[in-house]
Amino acid sequence: MSFSELVTSLQTCAITGEQARDNVSQDLRLFYERLLESSRSSVKRSKERCLEEAVQLLKSISNTHLLFDLEERHLLLMIQVLISLQLETVGISTACGKVDQMIQMLSAVNQQLVYREIKNALSSVIHNDQLLSLEDLQRACMFLEDSVVGREVWKELCLLLMQKVAQLFAVVLGEEPLRDGPLCYSAVKLCLQIFQLLPNQVSPVVWTKTEGSQVVQNILQALMDIICGQCCNRDTCLLAGTAVAMLLNSSQTQAAGHAAWGLLQISNQGSEVVTVGGLQVNCRFVCKKEVAVLSVCRGVLTCCRPHVLLCSDADGKEMCLLLNCLFSVIISFCEENLDCHYFAFEMLTLWLKKVREHFVEIRDVTGAHLLSDSSSLQQQLTRIILTNADSPVDGVSESARSAFALLLDLYHMNSDNTEKTLYSSLLHRITNLPWENKAKYYQLCALLPYLGSDKVLSHYPELPNHILKCLSTNHLSPCASELYKCLIQQQRQELFAQNELYAVDQWSKCWKSVLIEALTSQVEHLQNNSSVHLLPSTYRVFPSAVEPLLGSLDPSYPGHLYPWACILSSYRATTGQSPWTLQRGTTLKILHLALESAEDKVRLAAFSLLCCSPKTKDFPTRDEMELIKSFIPQNLNCESSSFRQHFQNGLRRFLVRVRNCCLSFVKIQNGKKKQDASNKQEVKDCLDQGAEFVDWLGELPYCYLAPGHSYQRKKTSLLVLTAVLETCTDTWSPDKKKGQPPVNMDCLIKYVKQKGQWDFFCRAKLLVLISCLEDSTNEIRELSANLLLRFFPCSFSKDISTALLAQTKRLLCSPRVQEAQMAALMIKVLRLISQSTVEDHIAFRCGSDQQEFDFVRFLFNELEEHYFTAKSDMMLAAKTKPIHGILSALQRCLFDSPSNMQDKLDSSLIIFALQLLENISQFLLGVLYGDQESTYNDQDVPPSFCDMGNAITSLITQASGGGHSEECVLLSEEHSLVLTCCWVSLKETGIFLGSMVDHVFSQGQVYPHLLTKTDLKKASRVFWNILIKCRQWGAVEGCCIGFTKFCARLLRSNDPELKEIPADMLKQVLQVIASPRSTSVTRRAAGLPMLILCVLSAEVASKGRPLLTHSVEFLLDTAKAPLPERWDQTTDLPQVCAVHTLQALVRGTTLGSAMLQFAPTVAILSLTLLSSSCWAMRNAALQLYSSLCSRMLGHCPTNEDDKSAQIGMSSTAFFCHYSALQPFLLAELREAAHVFQSQSNGARLHLKPSLFPILTLLAQLHPGVPDAAQSLSSFEPPLLQLSASSIYNVRVMASRALVAISPPSKNMNILLTLVRQLPSSHQRYSHNWLHGHLMQIKALFHRAVCAHSPILDHHEAVNKVEASLWLATTAQRCPLVKMAYVEVVETITQFCSEPFLSQLHEILIEDLQKPQQEIQIGHSSFHQISINLLCTDPLRAAHIWEQFVVWSPDVRLYLVKWTVDGCSSHPNKELIYEVLQANLRDALLSQSVDYRHSYLEALVTLATSEEPYLPQLPLKTMLEEHVLVECVELLLEDVEAQRGGPEFLSQALGAVSLLLHHCSSCFTIERWCKVLEDHCLPHAPEGLRMACAQALILAGVFLLNHRPNQENPPLMIRLINISLYLLQDQNVQIRMKAAYFASALKLASGTSQRSIFVMQVNEALPFLLQQLTEQCWDTGALDVLLSHLPQTDLRSVQINALENRCVTLYEQDEANVFAEASVVCAQVLPCLLLMADKLSQSPSLAKSLYIWAKESGPQVLEDLLVCKELSSGGMQTWLTLLMDAHFHSTLCGMLTRTALLMRLMKLSKDLPDICERSTLQQTVRAAYSVLRENGVHFPPSLSAAAVGAPSKVMQLPECSRGTS
Repeated sequence: MSFSELVTSLQTCAITGEQARDNVSQDLRLFYERLLESSRSSVKRSKERCLEEAVQLLKSISNTHLLFDLEERHLLLMIQVLISLQLETVGISTACGKVDQMIQMLSAVNQQLVYREIKNALSSVIHNDQLLSLEDLQRACMFLEDSVVGREVWKELCLLLMQKVAQLFAVVLGEEPLRDGPLCYSAVKLCLQIFQLLPNQVSPVVWTKTEGSQVVQNILQALMDIICGQCCNRDTCLLAGTAVAMLLNSSQTQAAGHAAWGLLQISNQGSEVVTVGGLQVNCRFVCKKEVAVLSVCRGVLTCCRPHVLLCSDADGKEMCLLLNCLFSVIISFCEENLDCHYFAFEMLTLWLKKVREHFVEIRDVTGAHLLSDSSSLQQQLTRIILTNADSPVDGVSESARSAFALLLDLYHMNSDNTEKTLYSSLLHRITNLPWENKAKYYQLCALLPYLGSDKVLSHYPELPNHILKCLSTNHLSPCASELYKCLIQQQRQELFAQNELYAVDQWSKCWKSVLIEALTSQVEHLQNNSSVHLLPSTYRVFPSAVEPLLGSLDPSYPGHLYPWACILSSYRATTGQSPWTLQRGTTLKILHLALESAEDKVRLAAFSLLCCSPKTKDFPTRDEMELIKSFIPQNLNCESSSFRQHFQNGLRRFLVRVRNCCLSFVKIQNGKKKQDASNKQEVKDCLDQGAEFVDWLGELPYCYLAPGHSYQRKKTSLLVLTAVLETCTDTWSPDKKKGQPPVNMDCLIKYVKQKGQWDFFCRAKLLVLISCLEDSTNEIRELSANLLLRFFPCSFSKDISTALLAQTKRLLCSPRVQEAQMAALMIKVLRLISQSTVEDHIAFRCGSDQQEFDFVRFLFNELEEHYFTAKSDMMLAAKTKPIHGILSALQRCLFDSPSNMQDKLDSSLIIFALQLLENISQFLLGVLYGDQESTYNDQDVPPSFCDMGNAITSLITQASGGGHSEECVLLSEEHSLVLTCCWVSLKETGIFLGSMVDHVFSQGQVYPHLLTKTDLKKASRVFWNILIKCRQWGAVEGCCIGFTKFCARLLRSNDPELKEIPADMLKQVLQVIASPRSTSVTRRAAGLPMLILCVLSAEVASKGRPLLTHSVEFLLDTAKAPLPERWDQTTDLPQVCAVHTLQALVRGTTLGSAMLQFAPTVAILSLTLLSSSCWAMRNAALQLYSSLCSRMLGHCPTNEDDKSAQIGMSSTAFFCHYSALQPFLLAELREAAHVFQSQSNGARLHLKPSLFPILTLLAQLHPGVPDAAQSLSSFEPPLLQLSASSIYNVRVMASRALVAISPPSKNMNILLTLVRQLPSSHQRYSHNWLHGHLMQIKALFHRAVCAHSPILDHHEAVNKVEASLWLATTAQRCPLVKMAYVEVVETITQFCSEPFLSQLHEILIEDLQKPQQEIQIGHSSFHQISINLLCTDPLRAAHIWEQFVVWSPDVRLYLVKWTVDGCSSHPNKELIYEVLQANLRDALLSQSVDYRHSYLEALVTLATSEEPYLPQLPLKTMLEEHVLVECVELLLEDVEAQRGGPEFLSQALGAVSLLLHHCSSCFTIERWCKVLEDHCLPHAPEGLRMACAQALILAGVFLLNHRPNQENPPLMIRLINISLYLLQDQNVQIRMKAAYFASALKLASGTSQRSIFVMQVNEALPFLLQQLTEQCWDTGALDVLLSHLPQTDLRSVQINALENRCVTLYEQDEANVFAEASVVCAQVLPCLLLMADKLSQSPSLAKSLYIWAKESGPQVLEDLLVCKELSSGGMQTWLTLLMDAHFHSTLCGMLTRTALLMRLMKLSKDLPDICERSTLQQTVRAAYSVLRENGVHFPPSLSAAAVGAPSKVMQLPECSRGTS
């Protein structure tokens, strides 16, 4: 019987009868339901959940002793049900365990019955003539591992089971597909479990000659064959090694140890015979012996018992297997650069663990101290571990880290090491490593417990600084934060006897300043990493550290608010203590400022402070709740995706707190315990408050999901809604491990539903999410669809389904790719939610019976129809029936959704689909070819883009009747339609075909009946044609997704013929590469390398990747082949194709690590090919080399100037792992140096092609371990010689490479050697040599300064530099040499003597004063460097700037450029500003464009602080008035006439704004305002909009504060209007500058702030509106407010939305996608209503309002009438309108005007007779109700003002918050 039949039988017989009492029968029924549900579910977590509930139910039933009363037949049936269920869950260990728990409960009732049934089940596996199947093996393993009774049964049947396994091995190892597949792996796994779990049954047949020995010998022989290479699957080989080692444990005698010795010697044995007890087997090596030794060695270490590991060999020569045999094997593996390096170091770690575990026994056996300071064992271990500490091989560095800690522990255990010299030597060696070395910090963590924190910090005083450097680099922050954590833990442990206050004081002395420096740093990574990593570690060890940290901060000081919030947020999250009582109760006040800050990180940290708490039942206070309510609406449109993610996480934590507290409150209310009235009321109030908050938050997102809102706001709103629904509904998510709803969630939901709250799934909200399915961004669409499918009811109403289906059909035929993707997603949603409606509708359309309807076949028929349309009329199909939409829909419905539609794919449909896809691909390629016949031939030459264009043009000409059209550079609309249709359809074809084949193979044994080999070859040809014959990258990339799936399935198949399909394709494409071509393939087509990459990426990594090895070797051989004597440069050479393909393999993410084994060979090849005579070959080789270097060096961020400081590999580690490169690179360098030295003076411009790439590679490394780096000393001579190269860049890179190659300990000697070689003025020398010499000196000095090296304490090097002062004088004629010398001095200025610096300054000034007689290379650069050095001295800089007028134009330009680059914090800033002002007119009249631009930029830069929160420079001028007026006039003329480009105009506008402080005539201000008004709008260039915002900051507040009162309101109106536009700009920096203006205006308006506090943009806008309303309400503010409302003409919007317009391929983008009309309406409306309230106070205002009412009233009534008409519209109309971009904003504008009109009617009787106020109110409420029911949600303030506050909408503080 089936499982469901068994359960049904059990229900009918077990629930009836007297024994089924009322209180038990319900549990029994639920128990059976859970078993059925578990059986039906295919989701692992759902199955486990059901089984867990069944276990608990059975426990409660067994407690009633009902099971003992059951009849035996009933109990038997229950046992059979559970055994059947256990067989079904064979692949889920946890589920098997839960079923076994239930079986054991039944076993307690009747053990014999359970034993008998399980034995019957297992006997059926072994008592048959068939071989064990994969399912049999899995069941056998399951009953061995997860079943207590099953294990007892197998003990009885052990010999029979091993016989079946031996029979299976005999067959499996004879067939290649089987031995490399899962069947062989499962068989080995079963052997391992037999040997492990049934040792008493196995031991007699292994160690004595008894019945069954031959069977075990056969199994052992099979395992050894697998180990020796008959199986290519590495996982299987390793498991076989473990199984053989586990077999040794079956004996407790010395024989097991001797057998282990023999196994480990298999690579050295001549006879190759292994003896295990009474068993003898042969070692028949098929591949390298290393893999076999590795497998056995790993197995012995993993599972052998001490008596095996510690035994001696049979001869007694070697004392210990672990110490003498295993160690030598492991070390040899670690030293060889094999592809199994990870496993070698894993074994080393295991070995050290075993040695530590058996340390005492080993010492007793050997009688020696293992790790004495003089032992070779210690030296070997130290060397191998430190050398591989920063290995690039995945996992090796982690293993080396663990091995290092184990080594230290072992050394500590060695009691003989009384002096412990190893620790000190290691500390010295590690601290000498560069700070960029990641491994050193983990090594210090391991050393710390043995040395103590004081010794480490005293020996390494730079450590705190280096920790901060690491925290500023993301990939180094984990190791640095781990070291900090270990340090403070060690410190606290050392202070364990001291009280908390004393311990915190000691911590503060050492670390407080470090943390404050990190938290207040301007480096974002340093701030983030210190707050995320350092603060929690600090509080876990020193909770009281919060007080000294807070005491070091002043929240009113710029930059301190963020660390303040981080400190408190981390403190609360870590300790759970309330932060509100700290700082004398001022925390909440400061928190208000943080929540309104302009910086995202500050607001986010403050928000986290509100949300976080380690206690999930910590109910928020009323203040916290109010702050959250005000914060959320103001932060929905943040641009940062990181902000949105953290915002959602914080909100989810807050909601969990609210929910859990509400659950506990409901439990208290429903409890039987009596409470007093006050406590009861308090519980009810808190419960209502929490429920109301969730209800408000559940409503809020829907107000901002309509089209017209920014992407940021919609994305954040959907994330908020997701958090609400995940937290506050009872929807269980099977795919989530955590975050499931509580079990008693239904109690809370029931409570709030009774109060009419938490109506999350109403029709109006459903419509909003449905409208989001048509959003222009795929993220919004996916999020909305996910919410609909996860949480909403499983069926739409019929009208919604029908309307949505009609919309879907329209979009499915759209030529726009985006709309077709919308339709595909909508079909998926419809299919999963409203399947019946969709099928009814389509079945009716097709005229078929619903029972016989097949939705999948219908989609394929639609696809065929579109294909036929394209064949008959391609232009018509491209416009009205493109193919890609249907393909996307099929992909979504069949393979991207959790439905059973895949079951519809029977054999006939699959064959039909395959043929159809082949026809489609051939047809589309034919369109691109211009000839359908050419796609059927075997020529693999794609057409060029020009050929494609001509073919499509010909097609368009034919479709238009052959008319001649004018040529145009741009593609026509028709051309784009056809091209897009072809490319996107080909892409979707590849994706769908790959998914279909993947699905077919996922059905297990079914696939041979669905796809034959011929079918799969046909599919492979489709992929081949698309990848080889289509040049468009998007189509190729998309097709690769499907092709990789296709290859992966075939290569993992057990059928060798199927495996050969991708292998044959690979061979074929390699032959294409090797064959001479008549046209270009690789350089101009993306598909050829990608085809190879797909096949190799799909190869099973655990099987050794033979295809990869063959391909790389083939490509290397092809690339090395000599070039023909003549070649056509328009075609690709096979050699060039091979190099490009190698580059694709190196860059491929899936093959990156696998390609590292070929890295030295490929690097040597690429460097060699750089000398090729073919430019295409040189180009390809350089690209290959660049990609390979990135792969070899690993992580390399590009946002830092010093790349070498970011590479995580030292020079010693690099050449350790790529040892084959060292002799080659060294030879190349020596040859280049030798060639240079031997060349005559006339030929020194010769450059060896490989030289510069080699130097670049070496320069990217950082210095290595001092001792190990001695082997690299041979690089130093050629690098020193190359410093004299005649090529500038070679000299530069040689200097960097010298620093990277030389260990820090040798830098002093090298530096002294170099400075001693500096020539005197009378010596002869080469300028190139001297320049390169100085560059190397500078590089070594720079390294020493950055590393705080003691090298600088040696004064000889600095003195030698000072003694060569003549290099800066006129005696040295080369400017480049002089510049290099000045750069050296600039590097070590702080160590130079004052007389030397004074003398150098005089020399440089004298040089600057001399006129240039002739043009010299490097002269201008030397002068710029001189200016930089001179200006670092404030006194010298002041003298230079005071003589600004007398300098030459060039020197003045250098001074101005220095001002722009490095004068932001100079002491002479004010003096420089005055000088620039005084010479402004001359600069503006200069003919040099560069000088004018740089001058204005310097002027504006000086006037604005680098830190925007600090006050600006005091603005004063010494210019005469007429000069000032002339400067302003010149600048305004340039700006008004648009002369000079956007950058110059921006600087000119800034300069004008500065001068307005001193020249502010009304006419000038008028012109200035006009310029700002013209350039603040969205269509203006971004640079000018930025300049407008900057101009407001520079002059806006000043003008408002210093103009006469009668001029102030008009000016304020104009400036606020400008800033309102800028606050809505799509550039975030422009918005921030506008917010700065608003903040400065707020400070000037008389607040209590001491300095400018920059408020958030969303806070600045209501503040400015408030200022406009309060200050200018009767002088024109009304017009400004109304101008920001969207125009209302609802009827035209309705007509445009509903009419069938001609669809083009692309839509016109909005000028400003960030502006949101509905949000602006919500902000403006309170101000308009406030002005209406002042109607009686101003006749001019009243007149303006009356005029507006007269003009706008009829339009408002007309729009309301349209709303009334819409009430009779169908759902199709509503969906169309809801998805229109202008509908919602128009309605918001209408509602705003209506609210104003109603307020005016209420306040005045003199309004024009428009209509009755009561009638208008009724009309508005009726319209609002209709709109609301049909999915239109308005911001709460609009709803409240127009129709009164609805019960479900809470009033949001939108305008009033600006007054705080």
